[in-house]
Amino acid sequence: MRTLAFDGRIGASGDMILGALGAAGADPQVLEPVEASLPVSYDVQTVTKNGIAATTVDVRHEDADAGDDEHAHDYEDDHNGHTHGDTDHDGHGHDGHSHGHDQDGHGHSHDGGHGHGHAEGAGPNRTYAEVVELVEGMELPSSVERDALAVFELLGEAEASVHGTDLETTHFHEVGADDAIADVVGVALLLDDLGVERVVTTPVSAGGGEVTMSHGTYPVPAPAVVELAERADWSLRGGPIDRELLTPTGAALLAHFAEGVDSLPALDVTASGYGAGGYDLERHPNVLRALVGGERGGLSRDAITVLETNLDDATPEVLGGLHESLSEAGARDVSILPATMKKSRPGHLVKVIVKPEDAERVARRLAAETGTLGVREHGAGHRWIADREVRPVQVEVGSETYEVDVKLGLDDEGTVFDASAEYDDAAAVARETDLSVREVVRRAEAAAGE
Repeated sequence: MRTLAFDGRIGASGDMILGALGAAGADPQVLEPVEASLPVSYDVQTVTKNGIAATTVDVRHEDADAGDDEHAHDYEDDHNGHTHGDTDHDGHGHDGHSHGHDQDGHGHSHDGGHGHGHAEGAGPNRTYAEVVELVEGMELPSSVERDALAVFELLGEAEASVHGTDLETTHFHEVGADDAIADVVGVALLLDDLGVERVVTTPVSAGGGEVTMSHGTYPVPAPAVVELAERADWSLRGGPIDRELLTPTGAALLAHFAEGVDSLPALDVTASGYGAGGYDLERHPNVLRALVGGERGGLSRDAITVLETNLDDATPEVLGGLHESLSEAGARDVSILPATMKKSRPGHLVKVIVKPEDAERVARRLAAETGTLGVREHGAGHRWIADREVRPVQVEVGSETYEVDVKLGLDDEGTVFDASAEYDDAAAVARETDLSVREVVRRAEAAAGE
């Protein structure tokens, strides 16, 4: 299984993740849809952090003049790294943390835009709905668009939770600016180009100390980062220095894409790289490390979402036909469980596994078939699935030979760990031979194992 592993011990931001993916082999040419849709360009450079060569990706704005660019560099020199953007009321710090490029760094611009100014906070600040509309208009691959929108939904939900508002009225400030959108969509594009099947991260360091936002001074991690960590699969930890190391955009990207692990998995490493942050630290290189390689004997990761509804008036005929009807609409699996409803009435809980892109269509079919007035969605997640192969085997009974299909479960190296004979084939052989179905199944599965 092709796996990307992040080492989160010095935190993460959107631009650090961009740099790490580029350094690990993703092609920066795939970022062109963002540059075509926003007045920005990606300036990719190599810098040195505590003796480690790392890649920095600076989002530059076409409308910023050279004076703004010079001022941005002065600010970096004064503050030695990241700046936490004014969050107004959204609780999100700006993720385009300033990059203090090392003097010996050599770089190149993806589009030759060296004259452009830094995009930090540039462009309009947008509502959640405006961000969705902008991303949907970029003509991205469907999976990339889905991932980018999921990250912004996480950011919006985190802000809504912090401030007691709702998602649809959420107004992004720094996180809705051009460079933050370029970070999120850029990461989705680079990950798609890498073609990994699994993304993991070790525990992510938030840093320490305090951070100043428009509502006052808060301890690190910022409230939005805490909300995002609650929704993430990975662990959050403090330190190792009193700086803000994990930004809201970095947290949202990792919350969506990465599974938490306690330590780096065993990998046959094929590529690696470092994404540079903006701090120049005395002891710790401010870099995010990414490793790409193969994990042996794993299962494949399949993106899914789960739909469910409660029914208290469905007939047995309707319930009996749901599996076939919902499967035709795109459902991957359907389960119907008995349940006790209000006033102790008997009912049923219907749970449906679908691909995220099929969810709306399957939910509509579920409502049409059952008359339910509401279908819940548990949000995009994933399941681990075995590779599957149907293999015909020969079963000998006396002097006759019969063919039975056997479904095999395999890991990603082709090792068989399960064999299951197709019942209909086994039943047909049993009728012709007077053997029990169980005996035909046993012989067929034994033949598959050989």
